[in-house]
Amino acid sequence: MNEMGVRARRAAKALALATSAQKNAALNAMASALRAQTETILAANSEDIAAMKAGGQSEAYLDRGTLTAERVEDIAKALESIAKLNDPVGSEIASWQRPNGLQIARVRTPLGVIGVIYESRPNVTADAGALCLKAGNAVVLRGGSDTIRSNMAIHAALQSGLEAANLPKDAIQFVPVTDRAAVGEMLKGLGGNLDVIVPRGGKSLVARVQDEARVPVFAHLEGLVHLFVDRAADLDKALDIVVNSKMRRTGICGSLETLLVDSAVASSHLPAIVAALQEKGCEIRGDAQVAELCTNIVPVTQEDWSTEYLDKILAVKVVDGLDAAIAHIDRYSSCHTDCIISEDQQAADKFLAEVDSAIVLHNASTQFADGGEFGMGAEIGIATGRMHARGPVGVEQLTSFKYQVKGTGQTRP
Repeated sequence: MNEMGVRARRAAKALALATSAQKNAALNAMASALRAQTETILAANSEDIAAMKAGGQSEAYLDRGTLTAERVEDIAKALESIAKLNDPVGSEIASWQRPNGLQIARVRTPLGVIGVIYESRPNVTADAGALCLKAGNAVVLRGGSDTIRSNMAIHAALQSGLEAANLPKDAIQFVPVTDRAAVGEMLKGLGGNLDVIVPRGGKSLVARVQDEARVPVFAHLEGLVHLFVDRAADLDKALDIVVNSKMRRTGICGSLETLLVDSAVASSHLPAIVAALQEKGCEIRGDAQVAELCTNIVPVTQEDWSTEYLDKILAVKVVDGLDAAIAHIDRYSSCHTDCIISEDQQAADKFLAEVDSAIVLHNASTQFADGGEFGMGAEIGIATGRMHARGPVGVEQLTSFKYQVKGTGQTRP
């Protein structure tokens, strides 16, 4: 593991000087390699899925780990979209001139070597590798044991793309073992060679990383996503958005987990919304007011308000207005993504201003909580902390900066 860190540091120095053309050529070559190796990747994935089924994994977990030809094509397209992004390295964030004539510029630089620790989703292997490359960083990837065969097959395509562009293969390395001790070595910093760690996974993984890491961490906590149907919500709009937010893909971090409905429209809006969700196979866990208005409701428990289901289960609560909704979110939110449905702009503005999550939406599905949908090409994940990176972590968030100061002979008195 420490040797991987040494090789990554060496590669990072080369990447920091690589041209945009070189990096883009590598990304496009990776996309081509993924397409060419689709059958190999899908064969590896089928072995992973078979093992996951034998291990009794949930339907949502299986969905996160499953690859299809269409999903591989989407991964390839994401790499091509990253290639089309502006190269952040060397770009000027701000500049100014001092009265003494000094020219000062704040310029983006790579972070260096990034460690990414993630679970179950093989697309993260490509997304993380490509984003780090575009931002001039070397990366050490440690994927989940459930999809290790898929991850290694995707990684092989990434490395062939690096070779095609004459960039060091060590720029994107993958830990080829499932031993958890490898994670421990990454948390120690690989002999001082890791500059930052990005965890992407469940509570236990993120908690371990935050507790044990000896290098800075971009926290990616669970997506305990809320949606509030305000008293000024349009019913048809609310129906479409709520169902899409929950049921489009239940296993992603932007999937809705708690629905809050204003008591003023509970009787007019809630039955139709609940019926539409149940028709799609969603189990509704509701409070007493929900049970009075709707049928086939499972009694909600206190634990449900703080549970990320990643499944066809939704907690539903009737609240007395906007302030009560915000108070509930303040108490239970993971600061990931929260949404309001309302035709009252003043209420929407209050929600957007007061809800302190990385992503807040008005009249749009929470499933848009995604770097690709934000125009970032892809993302490593959604950062829920408040330092450096917040929200989708794309190429710009994977850079730091330095100050370039140019003078004409000035000395300080």
